[in-house]
Amino acid sequence: MKKIHLILSLFTLLFFYSCEEVVQVDLDTAPPKLVIEATIKWQKGTTGKEQKIKLTTTASFYSTQIPTVSGAIITVQNSSNTNFNFREVAGTGEYICTNFIPKIDETYTLNVKHNGETYTATETLKSVAPIEKIEQKNDGGFTGKNIQIKTYFTDPPLVTNYYLYQYTYTDQITQTFYGDVDTYFQGNQFFSLSQNDDLKAGDEVKIVHYGVSKSYYNYMNILISIAGGGSGGPFQSPPATVRGNVINNTNKSNYPLGYFALCEIDSRTYLVQ
Repeated sequence: MKKIHLILSLFTLLFFYSCEEVVQVDLDTAPPKLVIEATIKWQKGTTGKEQKIKLTTTASFYSTQIPTVSGAIITVQNSSNTNFNFREVAGTGEYICTNFIPKIDETYTLNVKHNGETYTATETLKSVAPIEKIEQKNDGGFTGKNIQIKTYFTDPPLVTNYYLYQYTYTDQITQTFYGDVDTYFQGNQFFSLSQNDDLKAGDEVKIVHYGVSKSYYNYMNILISIAGGGSGGPFQSPPATVRGNVINNTNKSNYPLGYFALCEIDSRTYLVQ
């Protein structure tokens, strides 16, 4: 009996000793890739003149900061060969244009020059149906006791439209973000849904509807799936190596991450009752 007790005591000591050891995992880090965050958003009712493009690079697993990229030359050109220059706010990796001219169904080409390499992408600016009303439902969800917010719009007929819906909540990191296509509600009134079981009276909800192209809709659906269903920031750096529409014309194997997209948006802020 004493022998069994001694073996158990030694095993316990070894167990706790091993738990106190710090294990360093040697993770391989790939060379950093350029990340191009170039989502042009035209809010209904505004000129859309001020737009932003952000350049960063991927970082190592243990890094706590996202490196920004300075010194690039960025232009966006429309089909009439008008160039819109994006100039960096010094040292930030954020490039601003103050005279952009948005036009629905216009085709634009992005051009980024950095470190001797040229990156391009082409995309079309898509419209979004205006938000018509917002309704609060207090008996929603699986339990029938959750607050749900529905945001209504009327889809245009005769043409296929692709949407992204974004709900941002007061003091919450999690967002609702998902895509939709009008296959089953073309030409009819429809709605987006908050999908948050923790809403309460006094919360502020920021709602944004995006009109997007089919290719951007497909790209974002992949990112949302990887991110776990729509939490987090949809227009931040990609959480995985997902190829966007930007091509490295100088060295195709050194492709960047990110996407060049142009969206008309409509937004509202709603106070939960």
